[in-house]
Amino acid sequence: MESESIISKQFYAGSDISKDAQISTSIFKSNNTKTKKHIERPTSLFGLMVLAGTFLLMLTGAFFVFQFQPDFDQLHFERINSTGGLIFLGITVFLFVFKGGIFLYNLFLYLKYKPVESVSDELLPTCTVIVPAYNEGKLVYDTLMSLANSDFPEHKLQLLAIDDGSKDGTWYWIQQAKVKLGDRVAIFQQPKNQGKRHALYRGFNLGTGEIFVTVDSDSIVKKDTLRNLVSPFVTNEKCGAVAGNVQVLNNKKAILPKMLNVSFVMSFEFMRSAESMLGSVLCTPGALAAYRSTAVFECLPEWIEQTFMGQPSDIGEDRAMTNMILKQGKHVLFQRNAIVLTNVPEDYTGLYKMFIRWGRSNVRENIMMLKYVFKDFRKESKFGARLLCTDQSLRIIMTYPFLIFMFYFIATHPLLFISATLLGILIVSSFSMLFYAKRYSLAESFWAYSYSVFYTFGLFWIAPYSIITARKKGWLTRG
Repeated sequence: MESESIISKQFYAGSDISKDAQISTSIFKSNNTKTKKHIERPTSLFGLMVLAGTFLLMLTGAFFVFQFQPDFDQLHFERINSTGGLIFLGITVFLFVFKGGIFLYNLFLYLKYKPVESVSDELLPTCTVIVPAYNEGKLVYDTLMSLANSDFPEHKLQLLAIDDGSKDGTWYWIQQAKVKLGDRVAIFQQPKNQGKRHALYRGFNLGTGEIFVTVDSDSIVKKDTLRNLVSPFVTNEKCGAVAGNVQVLNNKKAILPKMLNVSFVMSFEFMRSAESMLGSVLCTPGALAAYRSTAVFECLPEWIEQTFMGQPSDIGEDRAMTNMILKQGKHVLFQRNAIVLTNVPEDYTGLYKMFIRWGRSNVRENIMMLKYVFKDFRKESKFGARLLCTDQSLRIIMTYPFLIFMFYFIATHPLLFISATLLGILIVSSFSMLFYAKRYSLAESFWAYSYSVFYTFGLFWIAPYSIITARKKGWLTRG
């Protein structure tokens, strides 16, 4: 399968909105039955070395598992002949059966999932797109240009750009977008940096559309993204929010974005497709999300005043809004055909800070969800939402027991631990690899293995650290 590379200019290619946009529009020709590919083949020597090193590690692990089979048998025999070992074995079997069942159920739901097709111009609701920006430089200009070039009726589209007290040239580039677009965009500047939540709050109060769409200022949308994103609100009156399909914009610049793109495809196109079939997508991402305005205003005071353990919540605004809309009994869906490309961290520091922020938000919002999900919050089936919440809760609860066991295993049987872990990565990550290969490119799919090795040995500490520091404030990646 041949692969293609999408850059920001290609999203508004052929339009007179940008003088630089002269690249062919063939990449995004209409095709509702086949997903277009967007990743280049890994041609750099360093990239090939990383992939080769990954497979060498995993194959070495598989070899040593075979070599150490008598040691594994002895360890298993010792466990089943002790009370503690039997308890551990029972817990392990339960978790394996539960997680295996969850995976098979998600696979079944994914196979049934189909995105809602775009509705006609006449049926499209009025839409307010809010772009909060902080220290994004020229990229916010590209974001606004891509939005303005959307295949969406101009008279139904309100575009708001809000600078959240940036310290770089972000406000300048927002002004340049205003010069280019004129009345098609309204621009505002916060008196000081107050955080993304407050910038969105201002946008919600200024917006006049039936649907609110939030787009990060480092993200580029396809021409048909907006109309695809808001169409479920027309076909499903119970729909309160819709999550877009987030992919990686800067995948050509570094190894980490290449890995993350495969991870994002698995997270969105597989997991959120399954969640959407249950009407209970757990998080509408900040990069691209849509909300029914009536649902937003119903929870807006609670959302802007949200606290956790006495501290104002300045992170996780997207997950919080999603949670509050689910609590209203409304459906939250996913649109695979509403694609946005967003910038992701290119170095280790930026990546772990992003994951810590997400981890803390996950802990906070899972606690909030537990307060209503087992009550009569929805007239329709509540099984899906309860199952998803239980799965999330179990992950959090088992984080520290798993960490303790991991360190104990490393201390007592280091070679067995490393070899078994590498073989496990080879087996488990093969689904992500095959999924990405089927959807996009076989060559790029092998980054699934590299990402799993990297996450397992380099980012395993994120979850326990996020739990114990869930009360802490701060965006972390902002200066």
